Amino acid sequence: MKVPTLAALFLTVFVDLIGFGIVLPLLPTYAQSFGASGLMVGGLMASYSATQFLFGPIWGAWSDRVGRRPVLLLSIFGNAVSYSLFAVASTLEGNLALGLILASRISAGICGANLTVAQAYIADITPPESRSKRMGLIGMAFGLGFIIGPVIAIAGQRFLGKVGPGVLAALLCLVNLGLTWFRLPESWKPNGAPPPSRSRWQHGRRILAQPDVGFLVAVFFLATFGFTCFETTLGLLVARNFGLDDATAGSTNAILFSFAGIIAAFIQGGPIGRLVKRLGEPRLIALSLMIFAVGLAPMPWIRGQGALSWSALTTTIGGSWWLVLLFVGLIAVGSGLTRPPLFGLISLLTVPAEQGATLGIAQSVGSLARILGPVFAGAFFDRNPWLPYGLCAALAFGTGLAAWMRLVGNERIARLTHHPA
Repeated sequence: MKVPTLAALFLTVFVDLIGFGIVLPLLPTYAQSFGASGLMVGGLMASYSATQFLFGPIWGAWSDRVGRRPVLLLSIFGNAVSYSLFAVASTLEGNLALGLILASRISAGICGANLTVAQAYIADITPPESRSKRMGLIGMAFGLGFIIGPVIAIAGQRFLGKVGPGVLAALLCLVNLGLTWFRLPESWKPNGAPPPSRSRWQHGRRILAQPDVGFLVAVFFLATFGFTCFETTLGLLVARNFGLDDATAGSTNAILFSFAGIIAAFIQGGPIGRLVKRLGEPRLIALSLMIFAVGLAPMPWIRGQGALSWSALTTTIGGSWWLVLLFVGLIAVGSGLTRPPLFGLISLLTVPAEQGATLGIAQSVGSLARILGPVFAGAFFDRNPWLPYGLCAALAFGTGLAAWMRLVGNERIARLTHHPA
């Protein structure tokens, strides 16, 4: 594994995810300011994943045939276009604005191949025993994107108005396009015969029919479903429970996303490797889901008055915000510990010639969770904010127990990971 190549890949994913981190925390409150209901907010959040669900496996399989680099370049360019549409939408009003926001999320979903292909790239250049640790670099880039992205979003709003975040995200994607073009070499050179040609559905059925891989993909679906419900409704929840207007709720949500990103980046950039060695992938996956559940369940019950700020945290009223930070921190720890060992195991269980296609199927299933999660969360949030949080906490905890029973003691996985069963 070449360190400069790995660093270039990290920068490619990191810069792209800064753009994602700029837009995502603002989307719920932006949409609400244009007259969207909770269900409509969920639909806008889900539109990105709906198109990613359809196109993600196609990009992954294509990267197995033509290489990772051209797919990354195309997807980054598409993201620049999508953020430009988001910037234009922020200058409009009502249904026209909502329609253009929808178009921007659809175009972003179509080109949302970055994580799938980046994971396949890591699998190409990393020996099996280090894959779970190296998969953490993707999560670290994601976490750092959520640290810097929301900060840029707040600055963009302050200095450029509503159009600022979208413009800055598009410019960052163009910078990323240049970085990828000049700094990232190709990692995948097919040897011998190309992988067998199958339809997406044939390949998906074959992958999901494999007991261990199919179970891991199901775990990823359920974990993603729960986290998506959280990220869809967090801005709406703090607005409701702390009496915030749309603008203040958007900036507060951005701060909370940054806070979660700091924790996730720290976890995935450092301790994840030691934790995998000490606990093994199966135990770490199960425990991470349980931690996530413990953080999620109390969130709807925390109430206060006023926006999140340093001065608020130093007052008695700020005690409620300290609780929010505590449980958001647990959510970030839980979600940050899930993805690297899970995708590391999927990669280890997959033949080299099908890394991109198999990881694409897994990402597609995650996208399906991101389609259903926001709609579920938005609809139930309108009825009672406790419902999406309580139900998703129970689902995550149950999934953690199932993962413990199914994965811990699995002799095949123990052989691949060099951990005792």
